[in-house]
Amino acid sequence: MSENLTEFFYALTPERVLDAVELEGQRCTGRFIVLNSYENRVYQLELEDGSFVVAKFYRPGRWDDEAILDEHRFLLDLQEREILVTPPRLLKGGATLGEVEGIRYSVCDRVGGRAPEEMDDEQLRGFGRSLARIHAVGRLREADARIDLDPDILLADNLDTLLDHDLLPDSVASAYEDAVWELHERSTPLFDEVEFQRIHGDCHLGNLLRTPVGLVFLDFDDMAMGPVVQDLWLMIGSRDAWGERRRDLILEGYELMVPFERWTLALVEPLRAMRMVHYTAWLARRWEDPAFKLGFPDFGTEAWWNRALRDLLEQLERLRELT
Repeated sequence: MSENLTEFFYALTPERVLDAVELEGQRCTGRFIVLNSYENRVYQLELEDGSFVVAKFYRPGRWDDEAILDEHRFLLDLQEREILVTPPRLLKGGATLGEVEGIRYSVCDRVGGRAPEEMDDEQLRGFGRSLARIHAVGRLREADARIDLDPDILLADNLDTLLDHDLLPDSVASAYEDAVWELHERSTPLFDEVEFQRIHGDCHLGNLLRTPVGLVFLDFDDMAMGPVVQDLWLMIGSRDAWGERRRDLILEGYELMVPFERWTLALVEPLRAMRMVHYTAWLARRWEDPAFKLGFPDFGTEAWWNRALRDLLEQLERLRELT
């Protein structure tokens, strides 16, 4: 990633954003709202006809063009089958992916609604039905430019990132590295027979929107090739009886639409561990971004690493019990 692109991305101004976005001959009026996003830069913009759109400017170096287009194809495939998502609109010239001074961007319609704080039994079943439909569409084609959610990528490669950045303090380095490699050793065989396909990748309450016409699935920026159970476990929640009941309700709705391989629930704890390591490496990769220093001021401190190691060792102990 070039230094100039990075600096431009950090310094995106409203003027540059407004000048970049032109849809079907319509310009932006100048009214805009900055939306929450650490990974990309996201803005709600008003067009000349009074409608509102959301423009996403992609962080340089994260995805290449083909990977972004994999996301767009998935969303358009879902829209074609009347699944509630926010697909990219066509920009000037007929493409879904635009560029301003080397920064890629896309635009979608703004959808009105509210984030669900919690779901009742029927809503959990409805979530399961909708997710099953998404996964059925996900099987229809590959996403070759997207990552595979497997232990090599989420554990080994992310550990390499932490070591390359020389972030692990001496007090935890050896224990953290040993824990990641043991997690890798215990997790890898569990993925041997698992089918990988297009999935949302980061399916939690914050990426859902409740609207009068149904539940809308947002933010496919982390879409990947992976096991479908990845899109369930964040919604299941805790490991206790409450979480088990949520799991059963979600799967009750899911299995009304398509079969679910229940043996893949054994992947939940490995996937939880993999997310922990991936999250830590994500912070390391983004630490040069001023927004991350403001948003995560204690990252990299001794106390932060002690907590991270403790949580990882607790997760490793659960995996030992399963394997």
